Amino acid sequence: MDKEMTERRQKILAAVVESYIRTGEPVGSKNLLGELDFSVSSATIRNEMAQLVELGLLEQPHTSAGRVPTTLGYRYYIDKLMNKLEPSEADRKAITKTVSSGRGDPEQLLEKAGEVIAKLTGCASVSTMPTGEKSTVRRAEIVPVGSRTAMIVLLTSAGTIKSKACRSDMPITPQTVERFYSVCGAHFVGKPLEEIGTVMLQTLVANLGEYALEMSPFFVTLADLANDALNCDVLLEGQSNLFNHRELGDNVLELMEFLRKGNPIAKLIADAKSDTDVKIGTENEYKQLSNSSVIISHYDVNGSRSGALGIIGPTRINYAKLIPYMQFVSGLVGDILSETMED
Repeated sequence: MDKEMTERRQKILAAVVESYIRTGEPVGSKNLLGELDFSVSSATIRNEMAQLVELGLLEQPHTSAGRVPTTLGYRYYIDKLMNKLEPSEADRKAITKTVSSGRGDPEQLLEKAGEVIAKLTGCASVSTMPTGEKSTVRRAEIVPVGSRTAMIVLLTSAGTIKSKACRSDMPITPQTVERFYSVCGAHFVGKPLEEIGTVMLQTLVANLGEYALEMSPFFVTLADLANDALNCDVLLEGQSNLFNHRELGDNVLELMEFLRKGNPIAKLIADAKSDTDVKIGTENEYKQLSNSSVIISHYDVNGSRSGALGIIGPTRINYAKLIPYMQFVSGLVGDILSETMED
């Protein structure tokens, strides 16, 4: 296709895509006369647009003489023609201030980031908590809340915090708390989450001797938390934004129902291999997304990929602006989580 895509056709395609994104109206040859940086007749533009239709980059809606981009047209534009519009300094400061207000709690941080993204983009935002893959136990805490009840808290190297109440059949004494930290330091801290399971617990309990009955409930709870931290929690914000996009039409209710099912979204994010992944319309494997675009931008914690932020909206979105905005917010989230781990 590159041989057929002359510089003039590339400029015409870019102008059609940008005009359609801006107005939502099919683009005719006369619409482009004032937008191109070269002088040709309306007939020449019309002929070139016809060639772009032949190449599968543009199509003609039944009700209009104008043209609109196809999935392939959007893809060519994003990969080869698009000039990114980086966030302004004022926007960067405003975004940083709002997202940073969630510092200290990964879930709250991602909720703030999701809210910002949904507001900036007018799309639904999705995000995943730092995953437990390749993560280790950074710290474990026991907080007595009653004579026989305690809250067990797990902090992972990826920044995930998990907590759960635990009841013991024996009184929780200062010595109990001291033994908990001693065992955690020797057997849990620094341990990969995926290695904390039944076999490890059986060995540990056998080594606890006379304290096995007292301590077992706490370490079973800690193992449960480690297992929870391995799973990918999906957070949603701004789903109601989808009702504002007429292009989604009757598909919007089906899309809303799809978003409520966490597992497909988690798989969608997990399958996005590049740092920033853009899937347009039928490029998405799920039929519910065949009329939508998905932009996923991963964030790193201490140099390791840990989670992602994304948006779901119509195919007619401002990719040139939204892709760099997503990259900025995801980078910010990664930086804040990395700093939290160092505190």
